[in-house]
Amino acid sequence: GALLGEFGEERRNLTPIAEISKVMKDAVLAIEDTRFFEHGGVDYKGMLRAMLANLGRIKSQGASTITMQVARNFFLSSEKTVSRKLYEALLAFKIENNLSKDEILEIYINQIYLGQRSYGFAAAAQIYYGKPLKGIGLAEAAMLAGLPKAPSSVNPVANPKRAKLRQLYVLRRMHELGFINDAQF
Repeated sequence: GALLGEFGEERRNLTPIAEISKVMKDAVLAIEDTRFFEHGGVDYKGMLRAMLANLGRIKSQGASTITMQVARNFFLSSEKTVSRKLYEALLAFKIENNLSKDEILEIYINQIYLGQRSYGFAAAAQIYYGKPLKGIGLAEAAMLAGLPKAPSSVNPVANPKRAKLRQLYVLRRMHELGFINDAQF
């Protein structure tokens, strides 16, 4: 309710979660937050994995859940401090308490910056592929899902080679997680 109200102005082209295809959601979850539906805002298992993999560098995959990204992108300024990471976590818990998982995912899918002045996956589908989000296939969904990490440098317009590598990585993750089968991969 009140929390969603704060998005008021920006939410012009909202694609309701019910209209977002499974393949698009799967691609996003595969790469951004595999355990999204299991954790309460902060993914301790994912963080532990990330820390072990990086010996302490928190910036890696698994460290920031989709909820934390929503907290960071829409509610917090962007300075990178330890206290800020804590605020982000606390805010993530608050968001998880006030919104359903689908509402959180809906905000993320509609608001995240994806390069070339596009905010949200519907805008990105239009900009990169000239089609509505519901017309997006697996390969395209994987390409789009790879964008949030480095939207300005890894998008297919700015750097097709890197975008392609990232797309393949997303597809590999989807395959590992059983979201797609061998033939689709």
